[in-house]
Amino acid sequence: MFTKFLINKYAEGADLKSPELRKRFGILSGTVGIIANLLLSVGKFFAGIMTGSIAISADAFNNLSDAISSIVTLICFRTSDSPADREHPFGHGRIEYISGLIVSIAIIFMGIEFIKTSIEKIFNPEPVVASTVPIVILVVSLIIKLWMGYFNNKIGNAINSTAIKAAAFDSVSDSIVTITILVGMAVTYFTGFYVDAYSGILVACFVILTGLKMIKESTGPLLGQAPDPELVKSINSLVLKCPYILGIHELTVHNYGPGKLVISMHAEVPANKNIMELHDAVEEVESKLKHKFKCQATIHIDPIVIDDEQVTDMKDKLSAIVKLIDKSAQVYDLRIVPGKLKTLIFHVSIPYDLKETDKELKKSIENSIDSIEPGYECIINIDRVYFDSQI
Repeated sequence: MFTKFLINKYAEGADLKSPELRKRFGILSGTVGIIANLLLSVGKFFAGIMTGSIAISADAFNNLSDAISSIVTLICFRTSDSPADREHPFGHGRIEYISGLIVSIAIIFMGIEFIKTSIEKIFNPEPVVASTVPIVILVVSLIIKLWMGYFNNKIGNAINSTAIKAAAFDSVSDSIVTITILVGMAVTYFTGFYVDAYSGILVACFVILTGLKMIKESTGPLLGQAPDPELVKSINSLVLKCPYILGIHELTVHNYGPGKLVISMHAEVPANKNIMELHDAVEEVESKLKHKFKCQATIHIDPIVIDDEQVTDMKDKLSAIVKLIDKSAQVYDLRIVPGKLKTLIFHVSIPYDLKETDKELKKSIENSIDSIEPGYECIINIDRVYFDSQI
Protein backbone atom coordinates (compact mmCIF):
# COMPACT_ATOMS: atom_id res chain seq x y z
CA MET A 1 0.00 0.00 0.00
CA PHE A 2 2.82 2.36 0.96
CA THR A 3 4.75 1.43 -2.21
CA LYS A 4 1.76 2.16 -4.44
CA PHE A 5 1.18 5.48 -2.67
CA LEU A 6 4.83 6.45 -3.09
CA ILE A 7 4.92 5.57 -6.80
CA ASN A 8 1.60 7.31 -7.54
CA LYS A 9 2.77 10.40 -5.67
CA TYR A 10 5.88 10.61 -7.83
CA ALA A 11 4.07 9.78 -11.08
CA GLU A 12 1.00 11.99 -10.67
CA GLY A 13 -0.42 10.85 -14.03
CA ALA A 14 2.78 11.70 -15.95
CA ASP A 15 4.26 9.61 -18.74
CA LEU A 16 6.42 6.93 -17.11
CA LYS A 17 8.73 7.03 -20.15
CA SER A 18 9.48 10.74 -19.84
CA PRO A 19 13.15 11.46 -19.03
CA GLU A 20 12.29 13.73 -16.09
CA LEU A 21 10.09 11.13 -14.38
CA ARG A 22 12.65 8.38 -15.00
CA LYS A 23 15.25 10.57 -13.33
CA ARG A 24 13.00 11.24 -10.33
CA PHE A 25 12.23 7.53 -9.86
CA GLY A 26 15.92 6.65 -10.23
CA ILE A 27 16.86 9.18 -7.56
CA LEU A 28 14.08 7.87 -5.30
CA SER A 29 15.26 4.27 -5.67
CA GLY A 30 18.89 5.22 -5.08
CA THR A 31 18.09 7.29 -1.99
CA VAL A 32 15.96 4.55 -0.44
CA GLY A 33 18.73 2.02 -1.17
CA ILE A 34 21.44 4.14 0.45
CA ILE A 35 19.49 4.83 3.66
CA ALA A 36 18.10 1.29 4.10
CA ASN A 37 21.33 -0.54 3.31
CA LEU A 38 23.43 1.64 5.61
CA LEU A 39 21.00 1.01 8.49
CA LEU A 40 20.95 -2.73 7.76
CA SER A 41 24.73 -2.87 7.54
CA VAL A 42 25.11 -1.27 10.98
CA GLY A 43 22.42 -3.55 12.49
CA LYS A 44 23.91 -6.75 11.06
CA PHE A 45 27.43 -5.80 12.03
CA PHE A 46 26.19 -5.39 15.60
CA ALA A 47 24.33 -8.74 15.37
CA GLY A 48 27.46 -10.43 13.99
CA ILE A 49 29.52 -9.27 16.97
CA MET A 50 26.87 -10.47 19.42
CA THR A 51 26.52 -13.95 17.91
CA GLY A 52 30.05 -14.52 16.65
CA SER A 53 28.58 -15.44 13.26
CA ILE A 54 30.90 -14.86 10.31
CA ALA A 55 27.93 -15.22 7.97
CA ILE A 56 26.06 -12.34 9.61
CA SER A 57 29.19 -10.16 9.61
CA ALA A 58 29.76 -10.94 5.92
CA ASP A 59 26.14 -10.09 5.22
CA ALA A 60 26.70 -6.74 6.97
CA PHE A 61 29.51 -5.93 4.54
CA ASN A 62 27.25 -7.13 1.73
CA ASN A 63 24.69 -4.51 2.73
CA LEU A 64 27.44 -1.90 2.84
CA SER A 65 28.36 -2.81 -0.76
CA ASP A 66 24.67 -2.50 -1.65
CA ALA A 67 24.69 1.03 -0.24
CA ILE A 68 27.70 1.84 -2.42
CA SER A 69 25.87 0.36 -5.44
CA SER A 70 22.88 2.58 -4.64
CA ILE A 71 25.18 5.59 -4.61
CA VAL A 72 26.48 4.56 -8.05
CA THR A 73 22.88 4.18 -9.29
CA LEU A 74 21.97 7.59 -7.91
CA ILE A 75 24.96 9.26 -9.58
CA CYS A 76 24.28 7.48 -12.88
CA PHE A 77 20.62 8.54 -12.97
CA ARG A 78 21.64 12.14 -12.41
CA THR A 79 24.33 11.90 -15.09
CA SER A 80 22.26 9.98 -17.67
CA ASP A 81 19.86 12.92 -17.96
CA SER A 82 22.69 15.26 -18.94
CA PRO A 83 22.09 16.96 -22.31
CA ALA A 84 23.93 15.94 -25.46
CA ASP A 85 27.29 17.58 -26.10
CA ARG A 86 29.99 17.60 -28.78
CA GLU A 87 31.54 14.35 -27.53
CA HIS A 88 28.17 12.63 -26.92
CA PRO A 89 25.69 13.85 -29.56
CA PHE A 90 23.07 11.30 -28.47
CA GLY A 91 23.23 12.15 -24.77
CA HIS A 92 24.40 10.05 -21.82
CA GLY A 93 21.46 7.63 -21.43
CA ARG A 94 23.58 4.47 -21.66
CA ILE A 95 25.17 5.31 -18.33
CA GLU A 96 22.08 3.68 -16.78
CA TYR A 97 23.04 0.36 -18.38
CA ILE A 98 26.59 0.78 -17.05
CA SER A 99 25.10 1.34 -13.61
CA GLY A 100 23.17 -1.95 -13.90
CA LEU A 101 26.40 -3.68 -14.97
CA ILE A 102 28.28 -2.34 -11.94
CA VAL A 103 25.55 -3.53 -9.58
CA SER A 104 25.59 -6.96 -11.27
CA ILE A 105 29.35 -7.30 -10.86
CA ALA A 106 29.00 -6.30 -7.20
CA ILE A 107 26.43 -9.10 -6.76
CA ILE A 108 28.86 -11.67 -8.21
CA PHE A 109 31.75 -10.54 -6.04
CA MET A 110 29.49 -10.73 -3.00
CA GLY A 111 28.60 -14.31 -3.93
CA ILE A 112 32.27 -15.27 -4.38
CA GLU A 113 33.21 -13.77 -1.02
CA PHE A 114 30.31 -15.59 0.61
CA ILE A 115 31.54 -18.92 -0.85
CA LYS A 116 35.05 -18.28 0.47
CA THR A 117 33.71 -17.42 3.94
CA SER A 118 31.48 -20.50 3.99
CA ILE A 119 34.34 -22.83 2.99
CA GLU A 120 36.52 -21.39 5.74
CA LYS A 121 33.72 -22.06 8.25
CA ILE A 122 33.44 -25.69 7.11
CA PHE A 123 37.09 -26.34 8.07
CA ASN A 124 37.15 -23.95 11.01
CA PRO A 125 33.68 -24.06 12.56
CA GLU A 126 32.87 -21.56 15.25
CA PRO A 127 29.92 -21.71 17.65
CA VAL A 128 27.07 -19.35 16.83
CA VAL A 129 25.34 -17.86 19.85
CA ALA A 130 21.65 -17.32 19.11
CA SER A 131 19.95 -14.61 21.14
CA THR A 132 16.81 -12.51 20.83
CA VAL A 133 18.32 -9.19 19.70
CA PRO A 134 20.32 -10.56 16.70
CA ILE A 135 17.35 -12.68 15.60
CA VAL A 136 15.05 -9.63 15.74
CA ILE A 137 17.62 -7.65 13.72
CA LEU A 138 17.76 -10.39 11.08
CA VAL A 139 13.95 -10.70 10.87
CA VAL A 140 13.55 -6.93 10.51
CA SER A 141 16.32 -6.97 7.90
CA LEU A 142 14.48 -9.72 6.01
CA ILE A 143 11.23 -7.72 5.97
CA ILE A 144 13.00 -4.55 4.80
CA LYS A 145 14.89 -6.38 2.05
CA LEU A 146 11.75 -8.10 0.78
CA TRP A 147 10.03 -4.74 0.66
CA MET A 148 13.00 -3.18 -1.16
CA GLY A 149 12.88 -5.99 -3.72
CA TYR A 150 9.17 -5.40 -4.30
CA PHE A 151 9.63 -1.61 -4.34
CA ASN A 152 12.52 -1.65 -6.85
CA ASN A 153 10.80 -4.26 -9.01
CA LYS A 154 7.69 -2.08 -9.28
CA ILE A 155 9.73 0.98 -10.22
CA GLY A 156 12.08 -0.96 -12.52
CA ASN A 157 9.17 -2.46 -14.47
CA ALA A 158 7.28 0.84 -14.55
CA ILE A 159 10.15 2.75 -16.18
CA ASN A 160 11.89 -0.32 -17.71
CA SER A 161 15.16 0.36 -15.88
CA THR A 162 17.85 -2.33 -15.97
CA ALA A 163 19.73 -0.69 -13.11
CA ILE A 164 16.72 -0.66 -10.77
CA LYS A 165 15.74 -4.21 -11.76
CA ALA A 166 19.28 -5.25 -10.81
CA ALA A 167 18.80 -3.63 -7.41
CA ALA A 168 15.51 -5.54 -7.01
CA PHE A 169 17.21 -8.88 -7.75
CA ASP A 170 19.97 -7.97 -5.34
CA SER A 171 17.43 -7.30 -2.58
CA VAL A 172 15.76 -10.67 -3.18
CA SER A 173 19.17 -12.38 -3.09
CA ASP A 174 19.93 -10.66 0.22
CA SER A 175 16.60 -11.86 1.60
CA ILE A 176 17.47 -15.46 0.76
CA VAL A 177 20.86 -15.02 2.40
CA THR A 178 19.17 -13.78 5.59
CA ILE A 179 16.65 -16.65 5.55
CA THR A 180 19.49 -19.14 5.15
CA ILE A 181 21.33 -17.64 8.11
CA LEU A 182 18.19 -17.84 10.26
CA VAL A 183 17.46 -21.43 9.23
CA GLY A 184 21.06 -22.41 9.83
CA MET A 185 20.96 -20.89 13.32
CA ALA A 186 17.70 -22.72 14.09
CA VAL A 187 18.98 -26.10 12.87
CA THR A 188 22.21 -25.72 14.82
CA TYR A 189 20.33 -24.65 17.96
CA PHE A 190 17.83 -27.54 17.92
CA THR A 191 20.00 -30.35 16.52
CA GLY A 192 23.57 -29.33 17.19
CA PHE A 193 24.34 -30.08 13.54
CA TYR A 194 26.43 -27.35 11.91
CA VAL A 195 24.76 -26.43 8.55
CA ASP A 196 25.37 -22.72 8.29
CA ALA A 197 28.44 -23.01 6.07
CA TYR A 198 26.90 -25.56 3.67
CA SER A 199 23.71 -23.59 3.18
CA GLY A 200 25.84 -20.49 2.69
CA ILE A 201 27.56 -22.08 -0.31
CA LEU A 202 24.19 -22.89 -1.93
CA VAL A 203 22.98 -19.34 -1.40
CA ALA A 204 26.21 -17.92 -2.79
CA CYS A 205 25.81 -19.97 -5.98
CA PHE A 206 22.28 -18.60 -6.39
CA VAL A 207 23.57 -15.06 -5.89
CA ILE A 208 26.30 -15.53 -8.51
CA LEU A 209 23.78 -16.90 -11.05
CA THR A 210 21.56 -13.87 -10.38
CA GLY A 211 24.50 -11.56 -11.03
CA LEU A 212 25.36 -13.32 -14.29
CA LYS A 213 21.76 -12.99 -15.45
CA MET A 214 21.76 -9.28 -14.69
CA ILE A 215 25.08 -8.82 -16.53
CA LYS A 216 23.47 -10.32 -19.61
CA GLU A 217 20.52 -7.92 -19.34
CA SER A 218 22.81 -4.93 -18.80
CA THR A 219 25.32 -5.65 -21.55
CA GLY A 220 22.69 -6.42 -24.22
CA PRO A 221 21.77 -2.76 -24.87
CA LEU A 222 25.44 -1.72 -24.64
CA LEU A 223 26.42 -4.26 -27.31
CA GLY A 224 23.52 -3.27 -29.59
CA GLN A 225 20.93 -6.03 -29.19
CA ALA A 226 17.96 -6.39 -31.54
CA PRO A 227 15.00 -4.20 -30.60
CA ASP A 228 11.91 -5.48 -28.81
CA PRO A 229 9.68 -7.30 -31.37
CA GLU A 230 6.62 -5.45 -30.04
CA LEU A 231 8.36 -2.12 -30.69
CA VAL A 232 9.19 -3.21 -34.23
CA LYS A 233 5.58 -4.26 -34.86
CA SER A 234 4.35 -0.89 -33.60
CA ILE A 235 6.78 0.94 -35.89
CA ASN A 236 5.74 -1.18 -38.88
CA SER A 237 2.05 -0.63 -38.14
CA LEU A 238 2.41 3.14 -37.90
CA VAL A 239 4.55 3.53 -41.03
CA LEU A 240 2.40 1.31 -43.26
CA LYS A 241 -0.71 3.35 -42.47
CA CYS A 242 0.67 5.90 -44.92
CA PRO A 243 -0.98 5.17 -48.31
CA TYR A 244 2.18 6.14 -50.21
CA ILE A 245 4.42 3.61 -48.42
CA LEU A 246 4.11 0.14 -49.93
CA GLY A 247 6.66 -1.60 -47.73
CA ILE A 248 9.70 -1.02 -45.53
CA HIS A 249 13.05 -2.72 -45.11
CA GLU A 250 16.45 -2.20 -43.47
CA LEU A 251 14.75 -0.98 -40.29
CA THR A 252 17.38 -0.06 -37.72
CA VAL A 253 16.74 0.88 -34.10
CA HIS A 254 19.64 2.30 -32.08
CA ASN A 255 19.18 2.48 -28.32
CA TYR A 256 21.13 5.31 -26.67
CA GLY A 257 19.47 4.80 -23.31
CA PRO A 258 15.88 4.52 -22.08
CA GLY A 259 13.70 6.94 -24.01
CA LYS A 260 16.53 7.80 -26.43
CA LEU A 261 15.96 5.89 -29.68
CA VAL A 262 17.24 6.59 -33.18
CA ILE A 263 15.18 4.90 -35.91
CA SER A 264 15.98 4.66 -39.61
CA MET A 265 14.52 2.66 -42.48
CA HIS A 266 14.00 2.43 -46.22
CA ALA A 267 10.43 2.93 -47.46
CA GLU A 268 9.23 1.68 -50.83
CA VAL A 269 7.09 4.27 -52.62
CA PRO A 270 5.53 4.34 -56.10
CA ALA A 271 7.98 5.72 -58.67
CA ASN A 272 5.15 7.31 -60.68
CA LYS A 273 4.02 9.68 -57.89
CA ASN A 274 4.95 13.34 -57.51
CA ILE A 275 8.21 13.64 -55.60
CA MET A 276 6.95 16.57 -53.48
CA GLU A 277 3.84 14.62 -52.45
CA LEU A 278 6.02 11.66 -51.45
CA HIS A 279 8.39 13.90 -49.50
CA ASP A 280 5.58 15.54 -47.55
CA ALA A 281 3.91 12.19 -46.79
CA VAL A 282 7.13 10.58 -45.54
CA GLU A 283 8.02 13.65 -43.49
CA GLU A 284 4.63 13.39 -41.79
CA VAL A 285 5.34 9.74 -40.93
CA GLU A 286 8.70 10.76 -39.45
CA SER A 287 6.92 13.33 -37.31
CA LYS A 288 4.43 10.70 -36.05
CA LEU A 289 7.29 8.32 -35.17
CA LYS A 290 9.07 11.06 -33.23
CA HIS A 291 5.89 11.90 -31.32
CA LYS A 292 4.86 8.34 -30.48
CA PHE A 293 8.25 6.79 -29.69
CA LYS A 294 10.11 9.91 -28.47
CA CYS A 295 12.84 9.21 -31.01
CA GLN A 296 14.83 10.61 -33.90
CA ALA A 297 13.46 9.12 -37.12
CA THR A 298 14.86 9.09 -40.65
CA ILE A 299 13.14 7.45 -43.62
CA HIS A 300 14.97 6.92 -46.92
CA ILE A 301 12.71 6.80 -49.98
CA ASP A 302 13.12 3.87 -52.39
CA PRO A 303 11.02 4.46 -55.56
CA ILE A 304 9.75 1.20 -57.06
CA VAL A 305 8.06 0.53 -60.37
CA ILE A 306 4.50 -0.70 -59.85
CA ASP A 307 3.06 -0.29 -63.35
CA ASP A 308 5.60 -2.39 -65.28
CA GLU A 309 4.34 -5.92 -65.88
CA GLN A 310 7.83 -7.31 -66.57
CA VAL A 311 9.22 -5.96 -63.27
CA THR A 312 6.19 -7.17 -61.30
CA ASP A 313 6.39 -10.64 -62.82
CA MET A 314 10.12 -10.89 -62.18
CA LYS A 315 9.73 -9.79 -58.55
CA ASP A 316 7.13 -12.51 -57.99
CA LYS A 317 9.50 -15.13 -59.42
CA LEU A 318 12.44 -13.88 -57.37
CA SER A 319 10.31 -13.86 -54.21
CA ALA A 320 9.37 -17.50 -54.81
CA ILE A 321 13.06 -18.38 -55.25
CA VAL A 322 14.29 -16.72 -52.04
CA LYS A 323 11.37 -18.14 -50.02
CA LEU A 324 12.84 -21.57 -50.70
CA ILE A 325 16.01 -20.43 -48.92
CA ASP A 326 14.12 -18.99 -45.95
CA LYS A 327 10.40 -18.32 -45.60
CA SER A 328 11.13 -14.86 -44.17
CA ALA A 329 13.42 -13.77 -47.01
CA GLN A 330 12.35 -10.77 -49.07
CA VAL A 331 13.26 -9.18 -52.39
CA TYR A 332 13.29 -5.40 -52.75
CA ASP A 333 14.82 -2.55 -54.77
CA LEU A 334 14.45 -4.57 -57.98
CA ARG A 335 15.57 -2.98 -61.23
CA ILE A 336 15.83 -4.44 -64.72
CA VAL A 337 18.45 -2.72 -66.85
CA PRO A 338 17.82 -3.34 -70.57
CA GLY A 339 20.63 -4.13 -73.00
CA LYS A 340 22.18 -6.90 -75.04
CA LEU A 341 22.63 -8.77 -71.78
CA LYS A 342 19.82 -7.70 -69.46
CA THR A 343 20.81 -7.02 -65.87
CA LEU A 344 18.85 -7.74 -62.71
CA ILE A 345 19.76 -5.57 -59.73
CA PHE A 346 18.07 -6.33 -56.42
CA HIS A 347 18.47 -6.81 -52.65
CA VAL A 348 17.60 -9.91 -50.65
CA SER A 349 17.02 -9.80 -46.89
CA ILE A 350 18.27 -12.90 -45.08
CA PRO A 351 18.32 -13.71 -41.32
CA TYR A 352 21.62 -13.33 -39.48
CA ASP A 353 21.66 -16.93 -38.28
CA LEU A 354 21.41 -18.52 -41.74
CA LYS A 355 24.47 -20.79 -42.10
CA GLU A 356 25.15 -20.23 -45.81
CA THR A 357 27.65 -17.51 -46.69
CA ASP A 358 26.62 -14.53 -48.83
CA LYS A 359 28.67 -15.96 -51.71
CA GLU A 360 26.85 -19.29 -51.49
CA LEU A 361 23.46 -17.58 -51.33
CA LYS A 362 24.18 -15.44 -54.38
CA LYS A 363 25.33 -18.48 -56.37
CA SER A 364 22.20 -20.43 -55.40
CA ILE A 365 19.89 -17.57 -56.39
CA GLU A 366 21.72 -17.01 -59.69
CA ASN A 367 21.41 -20.71 -60.59
CA SER A 368 17.68 -20.66 -59.81
CA ILE A 369 17.16 -17.56 -61.95
CA ASP A 370 19.12 -19.06 -64.83
CA SER A 371 16.94 -22.18 -64.73
CA ILE A 372 13.67 -20.24 -65.16
CA GLU A 373 14.77 -17.00 -66.86
CA PRO A 374 18.09 -17.53 -68.68
CA GLY A 375 19.97 -14.60 -70.20
CA TYR A 376 20.16 -12.30 -67.17
CA GLU A 377 23.26 -10.96 -65.47
CA CYS A 378 22.56 -10.62 -61.74
CA ILE A 379 23.81 -8.07 -59.26
CA ILE A 380 22.58 -9.32 -55.90
CA ASN A 381 23.00 -7.54 -52.57
CA ILE A 382 22.55 -9.73 -49.49
CA ASP A 383 21.32 -7.92 -46.36
CA ARG A 384 21.46 -9.78 -43.05
CA VAL A 385 18.60 -8.64 -40.85
CA TYR A 386 16.59 -9.54 -37.76
CA PHE A 387 13.29 -10.65 -39.21
CA ASP A 388 11.08 -9.18 -36.54
CA SER A 389 11.65 -5.97 -38.47
CA GLN A 390 10.28 -7.32 -41.71
CA ILE A 391 6.71 -7.09 -43.00
